[in-house]
Amino acid sequence: MFIDSDRFNEIYQTLSKNKLRTGLTAFGVFWGIFMLMIMLGSGKGLENGVTKSFGGSATNAIYMWTQSTTIAYQGLPRGRTYNFLVDDVQAIKDNIPEIEYLAPSCQLGGYRGDNNVSRGIKTGPFAVRGDFPENIFIQTFKIFEGRYINDLDILEKRKVCVIGSRVKEVLFEKDENPLGQYIMVNGTYFRIIGTTTVESGGGEAEEKTQTVYVPFSTFQQAFNWGGRIGWFSITAKPQYDASLVETKVKKLLAARHKISPDDPYAIGSWNSEVEFKKILGLFKGISLLVWVVGVGTLLAGVIGVSNIMLIIVNERTKEIGIRRAIGASPYSIISQVIAESILITTLAGYLGLVSGIFLMEAINVAIQGQDTGMFHQPGVEIAVALKALTILIVCGALAGIIPARKAVSISPVEALRNE
Repeated sequence: MFIDSDRFNEIYQTLSKNKLRTGLTAFGVFWGIFMLMIMLGSGKGLENGVTKSFGGSATNAIYMWTQSTTIAYQGLPRGRTYNFLVDDVQAIKDNIPEIEYLAPSCQLGGYRGDNNVSRGIKTGPFAVRGDFPENIFIQTFKIFEGRYINDLDILEKRKVCVIGSRVKEVLFEKDENPLGQYIMVNGTYFRIIGTTTVESGGGEAEEKTQTVYVPFSTFQQAFNWGGRIGWFSITAKPQYDASLVETKVKKLLAARHKISPDDPYAIGSWNSEVEFKKILGLFKGISLLVWVVGVGTLLAGVIGVSNIMLIIVNERTKEIGIRRAIGASPYSIISQVIAESILITTLAGYLGLVSGIFLMEAINVAIQGQDTGMFHQPGVEIAVALKALTILIVCGALAGIIPARKAVSISPVEALRNE
C-alpha cells in the first residue's frame, strides 16, 4: 500500500517534530482551496440571480412592436406610424413554420399602462392586457389558483380575467377567495377565473403581479381596439435559432406593412436568446477567471508544501543515507516523500474545501426568502468540489516530486558523513 499504518505513523512523527512549520504550511493549502470554494460559490450565486431574472419568460423568446419608419418607401413618407393587425397573426403562422408559440398582445395605456381597476369601494392602478392562451408558455408565470385563458374564452369572447398576486392583495381581503368574483375595468365587468404568481425577480416580475389578463378577442371588443395588436411574443421551436425566426418575421411584417427592407428601426424587437447567450458567455468567462485565480492561490500553498518537504529531506539526509545503505529501494524513498506531501495537501485541502462549502451553504440558508437582487442560491456543486479535490491531490503529488528526487540522489556514503 502507498500509505499503510506504519508509514502513516512515520509520516506523523516526521511532521509533528515542527508543529508550527507544518501548521503554517498546511494553512496555505487550506486557505487556497477555501478561497476557491468561496469564489466558485459566490459566482454560482451571481449566475443564479441573473438567470433567475429570465425565469419570467422563455429564454428563446422574441418580442416585436411597431415604431416610426425612418426610410420613405413606395410613396409613403418617413416618420410614418402604423399598427400590427389581427390578419398578421395568420400570415405569420402560414409562412414561418419555425415558430413554436405566437401570442399577440394588447395593453391599455401602453407599456406599464395604469388603469383604474375596481371592486366595490376598492380600486387600484393596474395594467390590463389582452392575451392568447399561448402567452403562458412564453411568459412562464405560474397559475396559483384556477386556470388561465383558454381557446373557448377567445372564441366566445368571454368576459373573464386572470389577475396577478398584487391585484388580489389590493382588491381582496387576505383570506378571501377571488375565483368567481367580479372586477370592473373601464366600466366593463370581468369574472375572475384564476390568479398568477411569479418565481422570477426584478421589474418584469413586479409588473406581472400588477397585471389583469383578459382574452384577446374580449379586450379588442370591450376597449374598441378594432383589430390592432400592441406587440407579438414569439418563441422558436427548439431545433431552430431564435434569430432566424426574428429575421423572417420582420421581413414578412415589413412586406405586409409597406416598410423598406433597409429600415432597421421600423420594427422594434428584443431577442431574449441573444441576451441569454451573452450572459452565459459572461459567466463562463467569470468561472474561468475564478478557476485561474483559485488554482493560482492553491499553487502558492502547494509550493509552500514543496519547500517544506525540501527542508525535511535536508534534515533527514543521514536517515535517508542509512536506509539506502541497508538496501532501501529508490521507490520506497520516493513514495515516502510523496506520501508526506500528499497527506499534508489532502488533509489541509479537504478541511478548506469542507469549510468553504459549509460557509456557502450557511449563507444560502441565511438569505432564503429574502430579496437579494442578483444573488440567489450560492453554492458549490458536488462535481465541482470533487474536481477541486482531484486537482489538490495531483498538486500534492507534484509538490513532492522535487524533494523526492533530491532524496534519492543522496549518496549513502555522503549521507553518513553528514552532520
